[in-house]
Amino acid sequence: MSLEAHAASARSGFACLFSTAEEYESALITERRAQGRYTQGRSYWPLALFAGCALMVAGIVLLFA
Repeated sequence: MSLEAHAASARSGFACLFSTAEEYESALITERRAQGRYTQGRSYWPLALFAGCALMVAGIVLLFA
């Protein structure tokens, strides 16, 4: 096999499906969204903080009433 044939076969082994990094990132994000990785989890911190503040206000009102 000639040197040119070896070089051509070596280059074909490293061929990429994406022409730019943006294409790769877009495909990666699309695939991960399909897997459900980017779903928002339910956070109860805002509700807990509101309840804590409401209890503190109620306690202060009862303390000074």
